[in-house]
Amino acid sequence: MDFIDKSIQAYSEKHTSKEPQHLYQLNRYTHTSVLQPRMLSGHLQGRFLSFISGIAKPQYVLDIGTYTGYSALCLAEGLIENGKVYSIEIDEEVALIAKDFIANTEYANSIEIIVGNAIEKILELNNKVPYWDMIWIDAEKSEYMQYYEACFDKLKIGGIVMADNVLWSGKIIDNSALLNDEETQIINTFNQKIQNDKRVKNILIPLRDGIMAIEKL
Repeated sequence: MDFIDKSIQAYSEKHTSKEPQHLYQLNRYTHTSVLQPRMLSGHLQGRFLSFISGIAKPQYVLDIGTYTGYSALCLAEGLIENGKVYSIEIDEEVALIAKDFIANTEYANSIEIIVGNAIEKILELNNKVPYWDMIWIDAEKSEYMQYYEACFDKLKIGGIVMADNVLWSGKIIDNSALLNDEETQIINTFNQKIQNDKRVKNILIPLRDGIMAIEKL
């Protein structure tokens, strides 16, 4: 994931709005106390999610891959009154961390953490939620296309999907990885399918580990 020049990353963070204090604390806690802290969205990407959510002003947001709750909290910042972020996490232990932390923020009533298999929970939520305004995908890479298709019919026209890690630590342009690494192949296939999907327009943003931003036409 650390393929962007660290000095460029530091400069970008220096010239980006600061994290709210509760996110700063969650960021620090995750890096000191939780396994695989690189899974956290972090300052720069988190402010991007908040920025897009603030523009879109969503009512219903789907967050696939809660981890410790950082992305859910960022997405919640743009919600309209009575809006909701539904965040799915398969790991009960980290979901509990997210629940406990979110409970002590102003977004306690705006975020619902759901523990279980993402595909199963998406299908259940599709029967509960009238539509999706915004979807953030950051879970099992092998299931990205399944998540996308499971949500797509419920995504409103003009709705936004964003998928993380689509540059896959730069491996996506490494011919050896494209030939020999299954996860790189999966991400590349996802990127190609989005690029060729006539139902959407898209932009691949080289932010952190790459974000594929998609708008339903």
